[in-house]
Amino acid sequence: MSRVGWMLGALAIAVIAGGGGYWAGQSGLKLPALDTSGIDLHALAESARTSLGMEQPAPVRASAAKTAPIGPVVYYQDPDGKPLYSLEPKQTEDGRDYRPVHASEDVSFEDKPAATADAPAAPDKGAKRILYYRNPMGLPDTSPVPKKDSMGMDYIPVYEGDADASTVTVSPGKLQRTGVRSEAVGRRILTMPVRAPGALAEDERRISVVSVRSEAFVEKVENVTTGDPVRKGEPLLRLYSPEIAAAGAQYLSTFMDGGIQPGGRLVLDGARRRLENLGVSADVLAEIERTRRVPLTIIWTAPRDGVVVERSVADGMRAMPGDVLFRIVDHSVMWVLADVTERELALIREGQPATVRVRGFPGREFTGMVSRIYPHLATETRTARVRIELANPDGILRPAMYADAEFAAGPQDAVVAVPDSAVIDTGTRQVVILDRGEGRFEPREVKAGVRGAGFTEIRDGVAEGDRVVVAANFLIDAESNLKAALQGMASSEGKP
Repeated sequence: MSRVGWMLGALAIAVIAGGGGYWAGQSGLKLPALDTSGIDLHALAESARTSLGMEQPAPVRASAAKTAPIGPVVYYQDPDGKPLYSLEPKQTEDGRDYRPVHASEDVSFEDKPAATADAPAAPDKGAKRILYYRNPMGLPDTSPVPKKDSMGMDYIPVYEGDADASTVTVSPGKLQRTGVRSEAVGRRILTMPVRAPGALAEDERRISVVSVRSEAFVEKVENVTTGDPVRKGEPLLRLYSPEIAAAGAQYLSTFMDGGIQPGGRLVLDGARRRLENLGVSADVLAEIERTRRVPLTIIWTAPRDGVVVERSVADGMRAMPGDVLFRIVDHSVMWVLADVTERELALIREGQPATVRVRGFPGREFTGMVSRIYPHLATETRTARVRIELANPDGILRPAMYADAEFAAGPQDAVVAVPDSAVIDTGTRQVVILDRGEGRFEPREVKAGVRGAGFTEIRDGVAEGDRVVVAANFLIDAESNLKAALQGMASSEGKP
């Protein structure tokens, strides 16, 4: 019979029994007493529950109760289990205390297999002999027998022949959590940037001075002022010079004779050379030969293209030989005088390209070339001056502007290099961590070379194609040092 049928039958019997009892009580009838001494009422009730499907789950035994926490209090957590924590005792807004979390209750980041009822207490290492037990927190503390640390954590057994002395094994879970990442070693051209401050200056070879070679008087100055651009051959002023006029008359007289007198040709050449020595231009000589007359005033022209940076002349003034009347500078090419430190001077060579960033034009770069490394060193700053030539076709670069120069130094050929983050530099040695695969790592001492562009040259220790750890390598190095120390302690303990 089904469970529903049993339930309906039991309900009918209960209704009939209840109704009969009520009727008997109202009528005053007495029922004969039943002998229940031989009936197990508890067993009968259990049978009825089982038949009617009314079983109740067995209560939890006291042996399954949660074990008491051990170890010191690490932090305090919200009593409702919310992700709210505190290092000091604290209360919620409604006055309830935060729950203390002991060391044994804290989250563990070690890979722990799920425990089963019939699981063995310790893993079977193929009958390998246990050398010692090491501290689970990585402290240099070993024990020949199993023990617990101050927080109640078991010491970790170290088995004989677990791994090579130079190799560190890390579990895949720990690798993922710590962010260990490796890259292949390759060959690349390293550029080591050398940066130096400097300032723009005029090209000394492109400066011209306008002056007279004899006593003269300025009749008129052209409309040229300081800062104006001028072209080569453009008139600057008109002047009268008695010496130039006398030399011009002598030249014209000899020229009119046609050089027919004895030695006339030599006299003509001498008169012409005298005018040239006085600074008279070829155009003025051609005008004398063409017009057959000596002009009263001579036009003085600009000797080159450039900008007038100095004007020291006015109408009617007397000019003596050597006086500077105009100073003209060609700014089509500028110099950058950079101060390179003594330590980096060996990386700079003449003919080397350089990138210049002028502070007056942020975001713009100008490319030049090192034309000269000055032979002297400034004793106050321990720097040497390096000259860079820059093209300035637009004329936007001006003298005395501040600039920052960058030189691309370093080896010209490709070298074996690793990222800078892969090298652990202790000051006395450099170490990289080789990735052997399957969670095995080997520290390797290397000989480092130049650095540049985020990479370090490796001259000895690794080869092209090896894989090196570039992230979280300090953790593996610490694990390697700890392992070496523990093995050394175990060896010393084993000696009589």
